[in-house]
Amino acid sequence: MTQHVPATARSYLVSVLVGPEAVRQAREEVAERFGEVGVAPGSAFADTVLLVVSELVVNVLRHAPQSPVANVGITVGEGQLVVSVADAESRLPDLEPGAMGAGLLLVAELAAEYDGDVRAEPAVDHGGKVVLVRFRVPS
Repeated sequence: MTQHVPATARSYLVSVLVGPEAVRQAREEVAERFGEVGVAPGSAFADTVLLVVSELVVNVLRHAPQSPVANVGITVGEGQLVVSVADAESRLPDLEPGAMGAGLLLVAELAAEYDGDVRAEPAVDHGGKVVLVRFRVPS
């Protein structure tokens, strides 16, 4: 995987089983890390990050149901927060504005509100992919 934030960043990764509890579990795991990474729980930024996590995990449920798990991560460093969601589907989503589905379009709009972006790339450690959403952390 390409390095998206400085080496001094703090990263947290959780694997959630792909199934009915995946979205709730991913949101809870990410929310539990907010205090450690300097994101104010309940803030507009925290809510945005959790909505992005929800949308990306829902996309795994819809488009990569053969994945046994979704690996959900957050990485924070030098004023940036990156949400990553990896699954076992190798097909990359089309991130062109006219080609994105409603969920990814919402994710892209939310990232843009915080001077961020959305990328997708093949996973390095397995045959799937990872979707990365970068935000500038508000001061």
